Amino acid sequence: MSNIKVYQQRRLRLADKMGAGLAVIPTAPERARNRDSHYPYRFDSYFHYLTGFSEPEAVLVLLAGNPARSILFCREKNLEREIWEGFRHGPESAKEIFGFDEAHPIAQLDEMLPKLLADQPSLFFHLGADSTWDARAVGWLNSVREQVRSGIAAPGAIQDVRALLDEMRLVKDAGEIATMRRAGEISAAAHIRAMQQARPGRHEFEVEAELLHEFRRHGAQAPAYTSIVAGGANACVLHYVFNDAPLKNGELLLIDAGCELDGYAADITRTFPVNGKFSAVQKDIYELVLAAQADAVFHVKPGNHWNQPHEAALKVLAQGFIDFGLCHGSIDEVLEKESYRQFYMHRTGHWLGMDVHDVGEYKRGGEWRTLQPGMALTVEPGCYIRPAENVPAHFWNTGIRIEDDVVVTEGGCEVLSRAAPKTVADIEALMEQGHA
Repeated sequence: MSNIKVYQQRRLRLADKMGAGLAVIPTAPERARNRDSHYPYRFDSYFHYLTGFSEPEAVLVLLAGNPARSILFCREKNLEREIWEGFRHGPESAKEIFGFDEAHPIAQLDEMLPKLLADQPSLFFHLGADSTWDARAVGWLNSVREQVRSGIAAPGAIQDVRALLDEMRLVKDAGEIATMRRAGEISAAAHIRAMQQARPGRHEFEVEAELLHEFRRHGAQAPAYTSIVAGGANACVLHYVFNDAPLKNGELLLIDAGCELDGYAADITRTFPVNGKFSAVQKDIYELVLAAQADAVFHVKPGNHWNQPHEAALKVLAQGFIDFGLCHGSIDEVLEKESYRQFYMHRTGHWLGMDVHDVGEYKRGGEWRTLQPGMALTVEPGCYIRPAENVPAHFWNTGIRIEDDVVVTEGGCEVLSRAAPKTVADIEALMEQGHA
């Protein structure tokens, strides 16, 4: 099936879920970085999921019915602007190439929307996501309401289109999984390169540069998020992004980095010794986190609920903290009192897809939702030991996280990032080769 067929079928599925009414789904705006300069453009995930269209200043309008109609509003062709900014499809070309029923210049959106909304029962919209778009939607609705004496009715309900799309996006199709698999392979290669290039005396940003090199070399468009390259005590800062400190002998380096490929994210974390050899204490803590991750991955399977991998990892970590003298009491007491949170304060994963923290509910009706084939998630237990009076000094400033990307399959799960080494033996062997 061609990519265009995939997007057309997604639009038809959404229209079917709507039942009746009209949906308005805009793409992301361009954002100014500073004077006369913009951040690299990245489309809105919802919009791109339904269209495959990557240009800014575009809006999808979808009318449910039999048949459903999909209308694109986009920038007109403008040869002068294309000299400066690059190719534009224009409405006529976009309609044919991307399989829309209609396409119009974006400048006509505010004129045409009130006509399209007339006598529609519902407006499906991302209300509350952007105040500017909220104001435009109110303007369209008020324009329709002004025609009430002509017998034209405005939509009586506004529904959040994201609620329908979140459920669609949560279960990936074969094409999405193939893209995510490739993103995982590219990101794993980047982590391998980082392990080979890291050594005492270099800076975190030098290692970050190696990651970016590998992402782009293999065709990824960008990092999926700001890479975390955190040496020593910096690894105990969960979202450390300064990446400017020197790497020191005897310390660990935590790297949380993944590429974005064709709109889909990878998200991998590996932790390794800067000098290529784990100390005894580092190895003990590392292997505890690795064991917790292995048990969590084992529990990613159809029929298990979302929280079971987290619960599995938590039991392994809590017992390890007791064994190391970091927590005290029975494992039930440590879990009940949450004393483990001094060293492990985040959850064991999140949904993964077009957004690195992807859409989808974790609970339904107050109960953890059941895992099913096609759901993609991360599995990322960790341990972060900061200096404290109740912590032996030899553990201080140890931050370890091990994260892989997995997709639920019929028989369990597939680890998309498995090419990135994570056993002590494999990491040390790889780094020895890189430092030779």
